[in-house]
Amino acid sequence: MSDLAPPVPRYGEASLADLVPSLLSALDTAGFANHLGLDPADRVCLLMIDGLGWELFEANHENAPFLNVVVDDVRTLTAGFPATTVASLGSIGTGRPPGEHGLVGTTIAVPGQRAALNCLHWTAAGPGRQSDLRDRVVPEQLQPDQTAFERAAADGVEVVLVGPRDHARSGLTRAVLRGGRYQSAVSFGDLGGLAVQELAAGRRRLVYVYQRDLDLIGHARGTSGEAWGLQLRHIDLLIEFIAERLPRHSLLVVTGDHGMVELRPQERVDLADHPELAAGVRLLAGEARARHVHAVDGAAADLLVAWRAVLGDAMWVASREEAIAAGWFGPRVLDRVRPRIGDVVAAARDAVGVFDRRTYPGEAAMLGHHGSMTSAEQLVPLMLLRR
Repeated sequence: MSDLAPPVPRYGEASLADLVPSLLSALDTAGFANHLGLDPADRVCLLMIDGLGWELFEANHENAPFLNVVVDDVRTLTAGFPATTVASLGSIGTGRPPGEHGLVGTTIAVPGQRAALNCLHWTAAGPGRQSDLRDRVVPEQLQPDQTAFERAAADGVEVVLVGPRDHARSGLTRAVLRGGRYQSAVSFGDLGGLAVQELAAGRRRLVYVYQRDLDLIGHARGTSGEAWGLQLRHIDLLIEFIAERLPRHSLLVVTGDHGMVELRPQERVDLADHPELAAGVRLLAGEARARHVHAVDGAAADLLVAWRAVLGDAMWVASREEAIAAGWFGPRVLDRVRPRIGDVVAAARDAVGVFDRRTYPGEAAMLGHHGSMTSAEQLVPLMLLRR
């Protein structure tokens, strides 16, 4: 690896994997550690804003007037590696780091499948129309351990999830967010209305609310234009709506799953243009700024040398064993998870991303990217509002 080791996420101290266990401890749920030191509450609403990174929030204060005035407990958490939605929601839902829940990238290698599994859509990754793989790669088998939501429900906590209709029975929800009752929101306003309704329905409740539009804007339009700021303004209004209607002894928690950086054309390294990087690659997984490189038999050592030679000045490039030993995926990596980690793992340190437009044409067209261990991608806000 580079002489400059990456800043590993703060697992066990202040990471997304520590958030839900701390919230459930605040709800007096047995078996959960309160690493964040949260005070007791009767009801908790956890609002997950996809794409809300701390540095982006700090740079756009003018578009969050409500949050800038009313929140008196603001901290930062680290997302975990990779800093991407699949891994972060895995840590939220299970209360465990990626090395244990096993969703170690947007796309991951799965035994018996020639292409990587796209964990957002639960289809084979690649161009064209893809078949639903939930019957062949069963989500509850890919991540078989009890989720934090399941454990909470078994202890008598009412767990409710509020989010898009297409997430209700998705492979990702079944794998890492199962255990609660799902309420499908049909619009932005409906999301807020359902959150308030469910929170007011009784005590000892955890209401998890997911909003995805900020991430979609960042990928499609970037984070530096007016569209991103305007979307944040709408989210600030959503938070104000929920906060003003909190029942007594409630806690509203606002966080994100990762930050985001923009990449210019000259900052993109495409395997289609770099045969020295593609030679020996059996399968490319992960995302542009956090790549899992799976080698054909016997090629792992040469791949590591080649990737370090070309990208070592701009990325942290490690073997599987080096990345695991350094704690990138958490203090423990389960045996079933190890094959999902690349023979070579490359995490961006500078303004760079690794693409393959032949396999992932949609990703190659995006402006905003995330996944690595830079502060712009790792740090997410933790904002607490009590009533």
